[in-house]
Amino acid sequence: MNKLDKKPTFLENVDMMINQAIDRIDIDPNIAKILKICRSVIQVKFPVKIKGKIEIFYGWRAVHSNHRLPVKGGLRFSLNVDQKEVEALASLMTFKCAVVDVPFGGAKGALLIDPNKYDEESLEKITKKFARELIRKGFLSPARDVPAPDVGTSPREMGWILDAYKSLRPEDINHMACVTGKPVEHGGIKGRLEATGRGVHEALKEFFRHPEEVKKSGLNGELNNQKIIIQGFGNVGLNSAKSLYKDGATIIGIAEIDGAIFNDSGINIIDLEKYKIENNTILNFPNTKNITSSNDILTYQCDILIPAALENTITLKNVDSIKAKLICEAANGPISYRADNKLNEKGIIIIPDIYANAGGVAVSYFEWIRNTSHIRMGRLSKRYEENRGNTIIKAIKFLSKETLPQTIIDKLVYGANEEDIVVSGLEDTMRMAFQEILECKKKYKLDNYRMAAYASALKKIEKSYLELGI
Repeated sequence: MNKLDKKPTFLENVDMMINQAIDRIDIDPNIAKILKICRSVIQVKFPVKIKGKIEIFYGWRAVHSNHRLPVKGGLRFSLNVDQKEVEALASLMTFKCAVVDVPFGGAKGALLIDPNKYDEESLEKITKKFARELIRKGFLSPARDVPAPDVGTSPREMGWILDAYKSLRPEDINHMACVTGKPVEHGGIKGRLEATGRGVHEALKEFFRHPEEVKKSGLNGELNNQKIIIQGFGNVGLNSAKSLYKDGATIIGIAEIDGAIFNDSGINIIDLEKYKIENNTILNFPNTKNITSSNDILTYQCDILIPAALENTITLKNVDSIKAKLICEAANGPISYRADNKLNEKGIIIIPDIYANAGGVAVSYFEWIRNTSHIRMGRLSKRYEENRGNTIIKAIKFLSKETLPQTIIDKLVYGANEEDIVVSGLEDTMRMAFQEILECKKKYKLDNYRMAAYASALKKIEKSYLELGI
C-alpha cells in the first residue's frame, strides 16, 4: 500500500501530537496516561417525528478531562462526524482551555445530521430532543457540561438548547449558563459570534510583536505588509478575514466548499460578505479569478495561510506544494501529524489550533461568568469611568489654557461598555497565552509552537491533577 493511502484518522493525528509533546517534556507518567484517554463518551439514539414520519438520529458527547468544571466544547451538526472525531475534538478542547487559562475541562459533541435538509421547525424539534437526551444523562448543565456553537450550529440552536434546559430544570437559577454562544437577547454576550475569528487576528498581531520570531519565519515587515489566503468563509473564516481586513491586511485568496477566488492585489472583504449573502456563493466576485477546486488555493504563493475550514486539509498529498511562510490554524486540526512534521522540516512556522482558535472559548468563558453572576459586564463601572474622565478634563482646563482636541476628550470621558470589555479581555488572553508559549518554547528547547503550546497546557493540567488529586 502506498504510504499516502494509509491516512491516519483525526483522532490518531491528535494522539500522535500529544504523545510527541509528552515525550519532549517532563510529565508525570501517570498523568500522561490520564491525558491520553477520554474520561467519558455517550452515544444517544433518539426518534423524532418529522412530517408524519419517524426518523432516528445519532449523537455523541465526549468529555476528555474534567479536572476543571464545567467542561466546555461545541456541538457540531454534520454528516462528517463519528465518535472518534468527537473524542479528538474533546481532547483538543482540554488543551485549548489550558493554553489560554480558561478554567474549564474539555468536551465536544456532535449530531449526525445534514441541517440543510430540514426546515426551521423540524430542526428545532431535533435539537431540543438531542438536548433533552444529554440533559437527562448529566451531559449538559451550567455546572458540569456547557456546549457552544460549532460547525453546522449557531446562536439559534444554542437558544433552542437553553429553552430545552429551562423546561427540564426550571429551579436552576443559572439556567442561562447551560450553553454559550446564545443570542444576545437571551443571555448571550456581544462579541461571542466574532470571537474565534478575532482571536485568530489577535494571535497574528501578538506574533508580529516579537521581531525575533518574525525573522525566523522569513517574513519581513508588519502584519499589514503580508499577503494572506484564508480557506473557509464560514463564521471563523469570515470573522478572521473581516478583522484582518479592517486592520489593513491584504487578503488575496478566499476558499469555500464550492471553489475559491483569488486576486493578488487584494479582495474587499466587506463587499465580499455582502456578495455572498446576496448570491449564496463567493464565486464570480468582481475583480477576482475563480479557482475550481478550493483545496488548490492552499498551494498558492502567499505569506500567511489561514486554514479555517475542517480538519486534515493539509496532508502528505499536498504538503510539498505549500508555499506560505506562516500558517495560522483557525480550524481544528487542519494539518495532519505527518504533514506537520514535514512543514517543520521545511522551516514553515505554524501557529497551532489549540492557541490560534481559542478566542471562542475565551469569550464563552466571559459569557458563562456573565450568566452565573447575573450582571452585565461594565454595568457597575461605566458611569464611574465617564465621571472620572470628566474630572480629569476639568483638572486639565484648570491647570492649562490649552484646549484639548475633541477626539482626546471623547476618549477620556468614555466609559467601557460590555463589548469593549470583551474585546479587551480577548486581546489580553491571546497576548498572555502567546507569551507563555514562548516561555515554554525556550525553557524546554522546543523547535515549534505546537509542541510549546502543548507543553504549556500539559504542565498546567499536570499541576491541577497532582495538587487536587486524580
